[in-house]
Amino acid sequence: MIARERSYCQDLQREGVWPHIWRRAGQYANLSVFDAPDHERLHEILWNLPLFPYLTIEVTPLAAHPSALTAG
Repeated sequence: MIARERSYCQDLQREGVWPHIWRRAGQYANLSVFDAPDHERLHEILWNLPLFPYLTIEVTPLAAHPSALTAG
């Protein structure tokens, strides 16, 4: 199951859907950024994680900041 999770995660990274993933220091946890066009797609991405039934997931929607160098 761990190998399937890693493969799924890496496939999404290659596709640009999961552009950022960081380990939370000292915890078996991560902080991730997903690039999904809508809530339904994000739900599908998360639901298909092999470890989904065992995870506690908190979602915080983000928007581009107008002062970011990459904005516009």
